[in-house]
Formats: sequence, structure tokens, C-alpha cells
Amino acid sequence: MSVKASVSITDRQDVFARRLVSEGHYSSLSAVVQRGLELVRSETEREEAELAALRAFFEDRARGPFLSGEEGRRQTERMIDRKRRAIGL
Repeated sequence: MSVKASVSITDRQDVFARRLVSEGHYSSLSAVVQRGLELVRSETEREEAELAALRAFFEDRARGPFLSGEEGRRQTERMIDRKRRAIGL
């Protein structure tokens, strides 16, 4: 289903969109705008999913064991040493 909507774009955006149509990348100006909206929707959903994953990560970490700064450094150094040995450094 399509819905008619009136949108305003800048002169620069208009030139760019018309060029995309004239070069055959899109069939119409509407198709260019629709693609743009789909990209914004996709980007928004991805950002929301990433934010939810970060929130879940930090909530999980808040419930887990805490390490001292020194122990965290030791574990990080051991991890770096293992990675270096694995690649032959």
C-alpha cells in the first residue's frame, strides 16, 4: 500500500535525487525517497538493537563478580600475551 505525502527537500538533495533517477539507479524520485527512509529505518533498528545489547551487557556485568583494577590489568595482560603467542609474536 502506498501513501501520498508531501515532503520538502533542499535544492542540493533534489539535484542529487534527480541525478540518481537519470542515471537509472532508481525509477523515480519517490523511489529515492523510499530508499532513504528504508535506510533510516534500518539504521534506527540497528542502533536500537546495539543499545539493547549494551544495556543487557552492563546489567549482566553489574550482577556479576567485580575485579580489582589490578586483577583486571593482570587478566588483560594474560589475554594479550596469549593472543601474541597465537600469532607468533
